[in-house]
Amino acid sequence: MRQMEKGKQLYEGKAKKIFVTENSKQYLVEFKDDATAFDGVKKDTLEDKGILNNRLSAIFFGLLESRGIETHYIETISEREMLVKALEIIPVEVIVRNIAAGSLSKRLGIPEGEALNKTVLEFSLKDDELHDPMINHYHIYAMELATAEEMAAIEASALKINDILTAYLKDKGITLVDFKLEFGRYEDRVILGDEISPDTCRFWDSSSGEKLDKDRFRRDLGGVVDAYREVLRRLEGGE
Repeated sequence: MRQMEKGKQLYEGKAKKIFVTENSKQYLVEFKDDATAFDGVKKDTLEDKGILNNRLSAIFFGLLESRGIETHYIETISEREMLVKALEIIPVEVIVRNIAAGSLSKRLGIPEGEALNKTVLEFSLKDDELHDPMINHYHIYAMELATAEEMAAIEASALKINDILTAYLKDKGITLVDFKLEFGRYEDRVILGDEISPDTCRFWDSSSGEKLDKDRFRRDLGGVVDAYREVLRRLEGGE
């Protein structure tokens, strides 16, 4: 890890802050300990959550890079910070679903925990004020959020990421239920951005079904940080 001077803060979200650097093509991402749910209605501060999400995201990005998926990750700068490529984020969140859970179960009446016959991709507009409403390709093209070529690349990448992560986590005794991805434009291509962590994924223990993700916070199950630590322990090969 190396020292790097933070520039002006560009953005602060629910879980991260983004700063400019001396290099116009690079940003510094700082992971926060803040936890929110239900569009910010439920809030808390969970000690070390930001540190854990920084480490976990670095592991996942490194894995994906090794398998041919380009990400915005460059290097880890400190326990809470990573250096990333400066993306123009496409305001379309991609939700990849393998097993029914959360809002999908509520909307479609599929019992939580039921495996889907086919992986489902859903899209939502990245807009906190509008509460990230679900959208489809017609909305995306009508609002000029992304081109058809960009969406084709995003969908292909999302499905490939799902295959990589599902197999990798299965070997760690973790079931990848669903997860959220964000993509952005970098130079002449679309690449993966944001983070991959228990904040943005549903991880269930493969044997017990125990939740190892942010649902522990959403559903008042307790042990949120302990669950994040358990995921990190498994990914780092701990016994």
